[in-house]
Amino acid sequence: MTNSLWVLVLATIALTANGAPQLRGRANAPAPAAAQATDKTDKAGSYAFSFDTLLEDAKQRAQKPYSPQRSKLPAGLDKLSPEQYRSIHFNTEAGIWRSEQLPFRLELLRTGYNLQSVAVTVSTVEGGMAQDLVATPAMFQSSPSLSQLERKASLPLSGFRVRSHINSKKVWDEFLVFQGASYYRAVAQHLLYGLSARGLAINTAEPAGEEFPAFTHFWVERPDPRANSIVIYALLESDSATGAYRFTVQPGVQTLMDVDLTIFPRAQMRLVGIAPLTSMFLFDETNRGHLDDYRPEVHDSDGLMIESNSGEQIYRQLANPTKLQVSTFTTQPPKGFGLVQRSRQQSDFQDFENQYERRPSAWVEPKGDWGPGAVELVEIPSGRETNDNIVAFWRPTEGLAPNRPARFEYRITWLAEPDLPRGMGRVAATRAGASVDGKRRVFILDFIGAGEKIDGLRLELAASTGKISNASLVPNRSMHGLRASFEIEPNDADLIELRMRIMRGDKPVTETWLYRWTAT
Repeated sequence: MTNSLWVLVLATIALTANGAPQLRGRANAPAPAAAQATDKTDKAGSYAFSFDTLLEDAKQRAQKPYSPQRSKLPAGLDKLSPEQYRSIHFNTEAGIWRSEQLPFRLELLRTGYNLQSVAVTVSTVEGGMAQDLVATPAMFQSSPSLSQLERKASLPLSGFRVRSHINSKKVWDEFLVFQGASYYRAVAQHLLYGLSARGLAINTAEPAGEEFPAFTHFWVERPDPRANSIVIYALLESDSATGAYRFTVQPGVQTLMDVDLTIFPRAQMRLVGIAPLTSMFLFDETNRGHLDDYRPEVHDSDGLMIESNSGEQIYRQLANPTKLQVSTFTTQPPKGFGLVQRSRQQSDFQDFENQYERRPSAWVEPKGDWGPGAVELVEIPSGRETNDNIVAFWRPTEGLAPNRPARFEYRITWLAEPDLPRGMGRVAATRAGASVDGKRRVFILDFIGAGEKIDGLRLELAASTGKISNASLVPNRSMHGLRASFEIEPNDADLIELRMRIMRGDKPVTETWLYRWTAT
């Protein structure tokens, strides 16, 4: 066991977290058709655009202080009640490119009622020329007040969504949404929205508070009629940095997203998260804690997966702690990392409405040399399933400095669950509870994918403190897998890091299971 594989406790301090933007569940179902708005724009307002011009713009902006532009409602809409305003939705009949034989459709999303969000511009790009879209009242529906607005009035936007034939050739399914700060979500075939990705994380879990950068302008390339992917560019801005992003997204059985970004720091950035993923974990079978709930589990993701630079497969179960926890893993850029949802049976959740068993996993694969750093996991105390309390990202050791642009490339795969190497067993279930005398914790782990024969196998099991006893490995014929169990006596420990894998000689036949036990 090497030190780099141990979880390092960086912080266990109380946190009062700012709520992150939430995008729960499916988008609203299409309402009856309203007046259709044309997707033909006035070419007089077009301008030259490319990724190079975006890079140069972000570079120039970084030389000046950030002055965010807030959204403003046109006259008339500002008199609506919150309920009336929330009833306004984009009319799918007005989708951009809807009248053309193209594989994707673009739909605009209005801003929230409180108008605290940064103003967002959405543009289309064709032949190297960009056109800013105007969200006219004719594109939206549900409120009589819309008909009273000037025909060319522009509704403020918070982002957009994209539709394609991802599940059926007869249905235009939503598979991608960019909305709220630098948050975005995607789904693969037959899955529902769950965890989110972000453009950049800054000062996550810092006592002084997190900084939330925002995508302020998007450019979406008009796709070719035979295209299987869509290209999106974005400008990111915050007090600390600007950024230029290019996303190439291919939906399908697995939705592939290639990300190319360059960050231009405005100031010294000590704690930066690259390729951040954000999810929700309330409880599972091992840590229900004080939560009184009829469901066996509630979470969008239940584990952090890492494939280390040396090839070790690591699985760290998530927790909903009573105090903020920050953990680091590996000392070199991994081959991949991601937040995953392994509970895939409806019976795991008993929740017909939320269908947590259909939430996607997201797997990040770095491209090129990311330099020294670590995968960092942040677990924030939460009492509600509406709070995203889990964050995972790559943290560069040196941070980012002014006048030193930093480029990163990676792929995010949105899917049910990342594959392990052939023949490598994975953790299918973890259960924990008190021993009969209440002095020890009993852990039972089920592994599948490595067969059910135990001949020649042994447990490699370790704890950072406490006393391990009664370790055993037996076949689990009901799952055609293996069952490992052990007991741990904490003594006076408040926190214990546990580590287990099944070995044949000096070769692992399962992934490495990591678990953080805390006294509360």
